[in-house]
Amino acid sequence: MLEEVEQWLGRRSWSCGERPPAGLPAAKRAAGSRVSVVLPALNEERTVGEIVSAIRRELMAPARPVGLVDELVVMDSGSTDRTAQVAAEAGAQVVHRDAVLPRLPALPGKGEVLWRSLLVTSGDIVCFVDADLRDFSADFVSGIVGPLLTDPQLQLVKAMYDRPLGDDPSGGGRVTELVARPLLNLHWPRLAGFVQPLGGEYAARRTLLEQLPFPVGYGVELGLLVDALHTAGLDALGQVDVGVRHHRHQDGRALGRMAAAIHHTAQVRLARGSRLVRPTLTQFERAGAGGGFAGFAPRSHAVDTVERPPMREVPEYAARRAA
Repeated sequence: MLEEVEQWLGRRSWSCGERPPAGLPAAKRAAGSRVSVVLPALNEERTVGEIVSAIRRELMAPARPVGLVDELVVMDSGSTDRTAQVAAEAGAQVVHRDAVLPRLPALPGKGEVLWRSLLVTSGDIVCFVDADLRDFSADFVSGIVGPLLTDPQLQLVKAMYDRPLGDDPSGGGRVTELVARPLLNLHWPRLAGFVQPLGGEYAARRTLLEQLPFPVGYGVELGLLVDALHTAGLDALGQVDVGVRHHRHQDGRALGRMAAAIHHTAQVRLARGSRLVRPTLTQFERAGAGGGFAGFAPRSHAVDTVERPPMREVPEYAARRAA
């Protein structure tokens, strides 16, 4: 298995410099593809505008004679700040989560808005980019879209990068290293070569995404990667080095909730139809004087357990595609 992973790394891992953005519009025309970029956003007014502006400036017409990106959509996941206004002023199409598929009440979670974005985008290639990135480079888009335009066998390409935390250049991937990577190595060792399996920057063909179920929460990246392996095969998956990813880091309790959702997503895929015995995560906070149990107070949180069905099974999506 190690030999297979090493062979895959040699033929399916690249640097973004291997496919300069200037050459990609010609490849896009030759492939006859349209590219949609989707930014899932929840209270990201500080960063979303810079990301949108960079994509429009570097990758879209009329700023570029031939645009690599045809459609730029910010999916607002219920923001209470100026995220939607900032994104619209920067030039994005802003769609609120609740306005998509209104017959089905929206659930909180990143995977929910990614799933719904398939109903409001038209690209043959859909590129997801997190909206909390700082010092954003358009390489995050062109780098992962490029291989899909130049290699028809590829179905999904993830970005890989350093994630600095303080003085540690790779210290930001705590849930990846403590939860996701052990799970993948133990249960899906063919995916062990992915540097950032939980990274939020990846591009895929619509024909693949519409076949896959979407966990509604933070398990979505792991779920899509595992299901893509089983649906398309390892050689249809790739990764591109885009440098360094600077973003907002979560506190330990938030990371614990993410880890629980990711573990549940893995469990579902290991035993389809099984039930999580206790879909609740109990965490502890230091209580005030006289509060809690010996100074600590329990706080319980529901674990994301819902998964949305493959989009091609949704009647509204099938009708839209037929039209």
